[in-house]
Amino acid sequence: MNTRREGHAARGDAMIDPRVIDPGQQLVSFRGMADIEIDQVVRVLAALRTWRETEQRISWRSRTEMKLNETDMEALRFLVASLNNGILVTAGMLADHLRISTSSTTKMLDRLARAGHVARTPHPTDRRAVTVSITPHTHEQVRDSVGRVHADRFAAVAELDPAEREVVARFLERLARQDDATS
Repeated sequence: MNTRREGHAARGDAMIDPRVIDPGQQLVSFRGMADIEIDQVVRVLAALRTWRETEQRISWRSRTEMKLNETDMEALRFLVASLNNGILVTAGMLADHLRISTSSTTKMLDRLARAGHVARTPHPTDRRAVTVSITPHTHEQVRDSVGRVHADRFAAVAELDPAEREVVARFLERLARQDDATS
């Protein structure tokens, strides 16, 4: 193994370096690429892995501090966005957004209400419906955790010039399409 690949192995990048995991190029073709180009690709893949792991840790920490699961946190983010846009949310809207059943939504809302994260109030124009809103304390908690992370991400992307943002967007959109191809 050459020094460059040994360096990747030492950093844990060997498992994403095609020269190590697919030297016969059965799945990954790197013909015609210089080692420095492959190193760049591996660096991007390693950065994606690191970002994904960081994202998971941040999400886990926020959910753990607030004693929430992933669906609960997504519900709260939806409620924040709706509040910020002056949209009244019903349980049905929340179920549709989360793609879960109305019975699962009711159980989730019961749990979130018991924990003081959401409040239910009569709908102002439909007396058969209730609206769901995030409580001020929870709104502040979500803003201080998820909101600050989003603000940092926004700032990082804003530092890129327009052409760089376009390249990054196309790249990430291309990666996202892989899920469609494997489904």
